[in-house]
Amino acid sequence: METPQCASTVHPILVIPGDGIGPEIMDATLRVLRFLEGLCGRFKLSFEIHEAGASSYLRTGKAMPDEAADAFERCKVALKGPVGLPCVRTRERTEAGLLGGILRVGFDLYANVRPIRHIPGVPSPLGEKGDLIDYVIVRENTEGLYLSRGKGLRTEQAAVDNLLLTRRGCERISRFAFQLASKKREGAPEDGNRRVTLVEKSNVLVSFAFFKDIFLQVAGEFPNVAHECMYVDAAASALVTNPEHFQVIVTENMFGDILSDLGGATVGGLGFCPSANIGEGHAYFEPIHGSAPHIAGKDLANPTGLILSASMMLDYLGEREAAKLLEKGVSKAWSKGKIKVEKGGIVPGGARLVAEAVMEALEEVAKGELTTCGS
Repeated sequence: METPQCASTVHPILVIPGDGIGPEIMDATLRVLRFLEGLCGRFKLSFEIHEAGASSYLRTGKAMPDEAADAFERCKVALKGPVGLPCVRTRERTEAGLLGGILRVGFDLYANVRPIRHIPGVPSPLGEKGDLIDYVIVRENTEGLYLSRGKGLRTEQAAVDNLLLTRRGCERISRFAFQLASKKREGAPEDGNRRVTLVEKSNVLVSFAFFKDIFLQVAGEFPNVAHECMYVDAAASALVTNPEHFQVIVTENMFGDILSDLGGATVGGLGFCPSANIGEGHAYFEPIHGSAPHIAGKDLANPTGLILSASMMLDYLGEREAAKLLEKGVSKAWSKGKIKVEKGGIVPGGARLVAEAVMEALEEVAKGELTTCGS
């Protein structure tokens, strides 16, 4: 396919390779992005690579060094690998190398967007029902129970963490979810309807009754989008028995963390799930899985979640054609059957094999599509 003759837009990107399998899946993803850059010819990604995570904590005492934070402030967009190592702990015995609290709360990245979509060719434990899975979990990122990270109290006899929800936080994450449902061309696979489901526990906790009341108020602003409320335990069951019912789910921080992992299991594993963390002026993109140090360096890691996170990043940057092309390339690569996922989410041949399969598929997809300078 001929490269179009048009001026290139340059996008500065902070790159955090991460820990464990992070560097190898990041290398694979950057190879794919450079290849895609050449296919499209209308943009450039300027990568600025910084260390952060458990390795940085061990070396400097900081999970996020000042120079990495400054780079994120300047670039405004980051592509991040998984961080943290189980053996790197604080004095309170929590993981010391995580960046969620630092980046999400520090930069007010209030919306964690986690698409759960089945890729053809990837086996689902739900069998044929897996083909109908295509929904997004919108997780409030700055409040909820996880706001207590590093602020809990502990004695020899007891420990306490507090769950906090504010009107501002509930309003903006509810509005974000409805706006997302409005923009998506596809409704829920079950009936084609645009629908936002609030997952909560208002029958037990006053904080969730508060969230529910605010959600219902915001729902009135979107008469063309259906809405419903569902208790978290019922939602966990429905994501297995009737996943095609859902289009957009919005929920509190910890509930969203747990349910997105459940959803990942239904589409073949966490290695297939991307995510975005979005605020008013900054955003970063990462797979939802951890650093998996037990398979690091063994050519078994699956980079698909990070590659799809890069697709979300391109869409956020306005490079929508490239984002769609990359998503199609990933789907085609897996549907051809040259790469396999095995028990435990491992992929024989690892990140390099997947990257090569995706690049081959991208070239095939691109030949059948006209790439222009428009987005």
